[in-house]
Amino acid sequence: MANDAANPTGDAPAMRLRDVTLDFRIRAGVGRDRMLRALDAVNLDVAPGEILGLVGESGSGKTTLGKTMLGVHRPTAGEILYRGADLASLSKKDWRPYRRDLQMVFQDPLSSFNPRFTIGSSLALPLALHGICARSEIPARVEALLTRVGLGGDHARRYPHELSGGQLQRVAIARAISVEPRIVVADEAVSKLDISVRAQVLNLLKRMNRETQAGLVFITHDLGVARFLCDRIAVMYFGRIVELGPTRAVFDAPRHPYTVTLLRAREHGRARAKIATDADESAAAIPDPVRACLYAPRCPRRLAKCLEERPRRTSDAHSHACFNPVETV
Repeated sequence: MANDAANPTGDAPAMRLRDVTLDFRIRAGVGRDRMLRALDAVNLDVAPGEILGLVGESGSGKTTLGKTMLGVHRPTAGEILYRGADLASLSKKDWRPYRRDLQMVFQDPLSSFNPRFTIGSSLALPLALHGICARSEIPARVEALLTRVGLGGDHARRYPHELSGGQLQRVAIARAISVEPRIVVADEAVSKLDISVRAQVLNLLKRMNRETQAGLVFITHDLGVARFLCDRIAVMYFGRIVELGPTRAVFDAPRHPYTVTLLRAREHGRARAKIATDADESAAAIPDPVRACLYAPRCPRRLAKCLEERPRRTSDAHSHACFNPVETV
């Protein structure tokens, strides 16, 4: 098991994932159901106050992992350790005491708000639901939240469709931090914004992270955004974390061949490549997909061992899961 104790804050992890595995049942006709492994023995720590980036091609499991951390999906196996409890073993009812601590910022801010509610009502709801303050104090708290994310109090009277994408994403961030969470998952939170607005929202996320000291899990396909924002980077491939380390180390001295491929694709303007078509190729090329390295069919550095055994991630601060890692100077 990889040791993720090393983190930029030096504090004990706010959340620990241990061998988290998630299988989905895929219906392909009568008697033809099959299991799809979306997460495969994921080990990961999230420290208070850090920004941890989850990167990888579309279909690599980034969003599924984020949702699993927040209880949307229940793992097939493994542990999600938080505040002395294993969240993976809890029922939906038993999850309730932890909901306030675990919040999400979605990719499309417009679809995440009720179009019939004003912005003020949408921000007031979690405050009332979690008893953050007295009801009489809610209007002032809503105005303070809007001011904190760079908006005016008058935005409280508007409806979601009356705000720009950047303004609405600011409101989404205000809603997430309103209940003083300990962990926030942001799923492609700036991918639908114009470049100029994107920079503003990224700077806001950085500032909110410093002020709240919540652990921020930032899911993105954009490696440039990840390099700017994140303290550490976890590289995912087919539901596994194949490399994890400080952002500068991962970008300047990548160890896993897949990370190298991602960085080269970015240099050539193919930052959002897809891997869905590689699934059948992998199944055909690997004698035993359950045991082998799933990246082996695409890997220029593969060894015979890679086709027979799946490498475990190393235990150092800049860890990798590869039998033949890229040499570093």
